[in-house]
Amino acid sequence: MLMAMLVLGLGYAGSAIAAAAGAAGLAVAGTRRAPRAGEPAPPGVAVIRFDEAGPAIAAATHLVVTAAPEDGAGDPVLAAHAAALAAATRLRWVGYLSTTGVYGDRQGGWVAETTPPAPAQERSLRRLAAERAWWAALAGRGVALDIFRTAGIYGPGRSALDELRAGRARRVDKPDHLFSRIHRDDIAAAVLAAATGAGWRTDAPRVLHLADDEPATGAAVTEEAARLLGLPPPPLLPFAEAWAGMSPMARSFWAENRRVDSRATQAALGLRWRHPDYRAGLRAIREGETRKQG
Repeated sequence: MLMAMLVLGLGYAGSAIAAAAGAAGLAVAGTRRAPRAGEPAPPGVAVIRFDEAGPAIAAATHLVVTAAPEDGAGDPVLAAHAAALAAATRLRWVGYLSTTGVYGDRQGGWVAETTPPAPAQERSLRRLAAERAWWAALAGRGVALDIFRTAGIYGPGRSALDELRAGRARRVDKPDHLFSRIHRDDIAAAVLAAATGAGWRTDAPRVLHLADDEPATGAAVTEEAARLLGLPPPPLLPFAEAWAGMSPMARSFWAENRRVDSRATQAALGLRWRHPDYRAGLRAIREGETRKQG
């Protein structure tokens, strides 16, 4: 059967996934809420308005869902296109991009793919509800569901390098608070490997972790970015002082502390991260910038 992939949400990660799939020779389309004239599409990817995506969903063999659940409305794809999904008789696989936030606060402890979720933040509760809603929509149909629980996403144009250059970077002094991250291109590689590889199961969702091998403090990442740019790092800011000036969204991130283990995911997909830690990821971004400038 010819593979037809539809990426529902051509945002930062979704565009990278679509581009990787197109480069691999797959027939790929993707959705945007309202495509704007002149807005570039990933190479080889047809762009469809989200509200007009019903026929593409019904014809797809593979769906990648990156759209976040909406407050009070649930998953936007299921809410808008349930009928098209029910009519998708060729559908074989769905990849849903969720968040490691569904594990809640672990006080710095590790979580694995088998760790039970325990979300506390409202947005994480919505994500867990969306994971379960997708399985409820697919159960019994012989369709595989891979749930990608994703750590903090960074990559070209969205990294500590950009924060430093824009003057927004801060170096918060909280050495016991570690964050897990994943480079955008490793997300794309993992989703493509899952979609095209073995190991699917149709009796239950498969949980996969998109997180690199080295959780680290935000201060350490900022210091490495400064080193690569040849700039002095921002002064160390006491956590209490930083907390006082944080937005509610920023405070919600700092309220939870966990480390994410992805060794089982990498083994299941038969890959190793191209950027196994923040140093490798930032170095690759900087090298790409230098090539473009040269």
